[in-house]
Amino acid sequence: MKLKLVSLAAMLLLASPSYLMAQEKGGVINVATIGEPPTLDPMTSTADLVGIVTQHIFETLYTFDKKWGVTPLLAEALPAISADGKTMTIKLRQGIKFHDGSDMDSADVVASLNRWIKLASRGKQAGNFIASITATDPSTVTIALKQPYAPLTSLLAFNNSAAIIIPSEKQADTMTEFVGTGPYMLKERKADQYIQLVRFDGYKARSEASDGYGGARHAYLDEIRFVPVPDANTRVESAVSGQYDYVDSLPVESFDKLKGATATHPILLKPFGYPVFIFNTAEGSAKNIEVRKAIRQALSMEDMLAAAFGSTDFYALEGSIYPSNFAWSTDAGVKGNYNVADPEGAKAAAAAAGYKGEPVRILTSRQYEFHYKMAQVAAEYLKQAGFNVDLQVVDWATLTQRRAEKGLWDIYITHSPFLPEPALIGSLSTTAPGWWDTPERKAAVDAFTAEVDPAKRVALWADVQKVIYGDVPFIKIGNFNAVGSISNKLEGVDPAPWPYFWNASIKK
Repeated sequence: MKLKLVSLAAMLLLASPSYLMAQEKGGVINVATIGEPPTLDPMTSTADLVGIVTQHIFETLYTFDKKWGVTPLLAEALPAISADGKTMTIKLRQGIKFHDGSDMDSADVVASLNRWIKLASRGKQAGNFIASITATDPSTVTIALKQPYAPLTSLLAFNNSAAIIIPSEKQADTMTEFVGTGPYMLKERKADQYIQLVRFDGYKARSEASDGYGGARHAYLDEIRFVPVPDANTRVESAVSGQYDYVDSLPVESFDKLKGATATHPILLKPFGYPVFIFNTAEGSAKNIEVRKAIRQALSMEDMLAAAFGSTDFYALEGSIYPSNFAWSTDAGVKGNYNVADPEGAKAAAAAAGYKGEPVRILTSRQYEFHYKMAQVAAEYLKQAGFNVDLQVVDWATLTQRRAEKGLWDIYITHSPFLPEPALIGSLSTTAPGWWDTPERKAAVDAFTAEVDPAKRVALWADVQKVIYGDVPFIKIGNFNAVGSISNKLEGVDPAPWPYFWNASIKK
């Protein structure tokens, strides 16, 4: 599916010169992140922070180019798909080494993909359609499907709940050895201090030119250190001072301050994505669909966005899951269900639904300050609607752990970039936290994922969005732009929703 306008190349890099790729090796960079990742196993987590770090260590069969097209990475080429859409044949690149010096072959890929469909939320999603994964020969893998499944290559390309390829001998459910094929390898992790990656000299880059996440990945830097900086204000001050070479996820109100800095400059990714409230549909007060609708009826998306982002330079009020410049954009289900801001009506609706004052436990974190600001506004509207709000503010690692437990929460607040394939949206999977599983979901999602014709898939996605608004497994709040900062001495870094530092180098 082609996007109408948005691509990595179209994301704006403001207050920044155009860089030419430097070819010299050497140097160490420090990257400030929003906190400590809960794991370094990207199969078992959908946290963006995990993907940002681990995409340097582990690789997938496919990835995305700057136009969000699927492109081969460890695979030699895009898969060959049979006429009936039920057999996918994948040829593997030769001469790929793991960090332990062993060679990658089809046995490693088969074992890894079987681990993925067992452990990863998106792997489980794909696994429902997979009949078998076999090694045809040492350099060929065949995936047999129960029925055509259009999103599979996109799922295999995604760095989130990722189908990483690791040695067949290292397939334990709990990863203790972090051995991948990426341009950097793990040297040391000190909890709450840093994650140290060093160049993997045995890395074999693709021969094509670098293209978004695809093409050649050059390990120019000697070392990358990811440093957790949970406090947003501290990240801003460290960005202004040039303490870090790259700072992720800064409050948007810091943009003008960053423009005036001498050691660094801001980057703006526009549009980046959307904040989202995920409901626990399995247990607790939000299990009742009518209660979920009442919560949505109470909320002012406009007030939440204004509190979180301040200026409309940084947000837009839009109920469609995808913004208007995406082919996937549709208003199906939106009218009358978005930005209603009617706490009095919601109070009556909740009472009619049988709500009797049960706690509505909202999980949020200040490491993403805009999550917390939205939570505060939401809590006030919900209190006006008669809901018993329990706002739980925790660190991001704790939130990602708690959301996996059905008995611990009713709403958690997160965000997502606009993904190139809607089937990548985690909440569409019945195994993702939220556990949305209704006959209406199954009918709409299965029809969408089974269709391979791009034009028909657009119409079928509208049906999925209509069901999302009908079942209320989550609430999209609006669109937002993201701000980060980059050192003036660092070059070769393209703005991206999951920043990557292969191809990055330090000016000499």
